[in-house]
Amino acid sequence: MRITPATYQRSTYFALLALIGIIITGAAVRLTNSGLGCDDWPNCNSEKLIDVSSAHAAIEQVNRLLTGVVVFAVAIAVLGSYLRTPRRRDLVWWSWSLVLGVFANAFLGAVTVWVDLHPYAVQGHLLLSMALIASGAVLVRRSSEPDGVPRERVVSLGAARLVRTLALGVTVAVVTGTVVTGAGPHAGDENAVRLNVDISSIARVHGGSVIATLVVAVLIVLSFRRSQVDREFLQTGLSKWLTVAVMQAVIGYVQYFTGVPELLVLAHVAGASLLYVATTQLLLDTTRPALLGAG
Repeated sequence: MRITPATYQRSTYFALLALIGIIITGAAVRLTNSGLGCDDWPNCNSEKLIDVSSAHAAIEQVNRLLTGVVVFAVAIAVLGSYLRTPRRRDLVWWSWSLVLGVFANAFLGAVTVWVDLHPYAVQGHLLLSMALIASGAVLVRRSSEPDGVPRERVVSLGAARLVRTLALGVTVAVVTGTVVTGAGPHAGDENAVRLNVDISSIARVHGGSVIATLVVAVLIVLSFRRSQVDREFLQTGLSKWLTVAVMQAVIGYVQYFTGVPELLVLAHVAGASLLYVATTQLLLDTTRPALLGAG
């Protein structure tokens, strides 16, 4: 049995969507205070493997069951990397990185339950999920590229450095955002421990990192005046990034000044996932397969 590159690419999209979906449902668990609806692992509780007798248990149970969709999607990506004709070592490697990340995150999810939703464990759970999204986005892009062609940098060195700085800024914003969450009201359970930091201060740090990252994006736009090549390869990806980033900034400020309503927090988490995809794609835009770069 063999599959075409186009068929394999569709399987990578499925894996990426599943990885984003599980982040959103995980956020829904936290926002409904259902994080300890199932207080054991892998069983829901000490008596039942599956328990939907209460609303909190049902919500947490659904999220756990959706993990099976993620495992299935990632397994299809791995199997497809071996069945794809021709087989490519880079696609095999990136698909296996998803497997390792999913199982590591499943273990971290169990630890999160065992430590009663300690914010450090919750932070690690989300950050590892973001790393998985980045790997999934790389796999999607690589699967669309021609076989047997090395990648090369196609933008100026200065533009490449600015894009890497922007990616670092996004990562800092996500990390500081998890600290805000760890100190904020949505803990996943009414009795969960919160971080002993001033939420207003850490929110300012988070907001400052967002503003600094947007400034870097503006610098990239200004660099287009000096290089038509940079504009050609980066303008589309940067436009998508700016759309998502501005949307995220607006949602972030609105939710902060309106008492952090649950629906806006959920939208902010979904936006963070999309922003990480856009950031990964923009990083990949700085290099291309040699044939495409030459064209």
